[in-house]
Amino acid sequence: MNGIAAPIVAAEPVVASDFLRTRRSVSVVMVVYMTGEALCQSVECVLRDPLVDELVVVDNGSSHGEAQALRRLAERDDRVVLLTGHGNVGFARGANLGARRAKGDILVFLNPDAFLQPGCTTELVREIADRPVPCIVGGRVLNADRTEQRGARRGDITPATALMSLSGLSRRIPGWRRYEVHWEQEALPDAPSPAPTISGACFCMRREDFDAVDGFDERYFLHVEDVDLCWRVRRQGGVVLFHPKAEVIHLGHTSQTSPIRVEFHKGVGLARYFRKRAEGVGSALLAWLLSPVIVCTAVARPLLWRLTGRAMH
Repeated sequence: MNGIAAPIVAAEPVVASDFLRTRRSVSVVMVVYMTGEALCQSVECVLRDPLVDELVVVDNGSSHGEAQALRRLAERDDRVVLLTGHGNVGFARGANLGARRAKGDILVFLNPDAFLQPGCTTELVREIADRPVPCIVGGRVLNADRTEQRGARRGDITPATALMSLSGLSRRIPGWRRYEVHWEQEALPDAPSPAPTISGACFCMRREDFDAVDGFDERYFLHVEDVDLCWRVRRQGGVVLFHPKAEVIHLGHTSQTSPIRVEFHKGVGLARYFRKRAEGVGSALLAWLLSPVIVCTAVARPLLWRLTGRAMH
């Protein structure tokens, strides 16, 4: 498989301690759908990591060339498990399929347009190994220029925080900073630190924790399933951590799928998430009333990108 021509630092072999190598096995789960050239380099980075025992690729749909390349890879590398033939079942269901097929004690979920950087997996596994409660550890997700990506670490996403954050009021009005959802402008912590929500582009969980929360909610088709998973882990008394030293470069927006379709699913997912976590009649009614507004706003975003000539994350 050929890598893409991009200023990306691919993960080089990293020496993992015998403790980490032998104590718990690691499976990377990657859900693929019309990813494009980024898939090749992402897979190469995973297979270079000495801590990865298995890569489970769940192919929800690929071009003919990509599908052939994945089949050839699975045939020559016994670490690669390829799941095909189920169609485009969505990310959440695909990730659950991959997790059930994986043999590892620790599951690392990685987007197919994300590139593990040296030591990322080691840092994630070391941090999660002996936690006494359900735990998610998310990596530090970077743009290609190595700036921290929007959404890598976030606050609690509620209708109020989403509205304040999207409108910019949380940044403009003194005292409203607590409503800001995105934390990428905050000082980088020296060690893994609690964050209500981390990015689904790269994170890990112990298998027993993933099973304890019943994995991803398959009623989400694309987007917001990671937000929901973090929320459910916290509801069960668990902890969500952002790891500043577990770095991964995430391109984003590489899929050949229509941006309008992607944003539609994101809006539907967010609306559903607010309805799901609403408590009381008033909160539930508000969540239902906001649902069409959220979906329409999400669908309008790609049109705004075209008019302004820039992407919003």
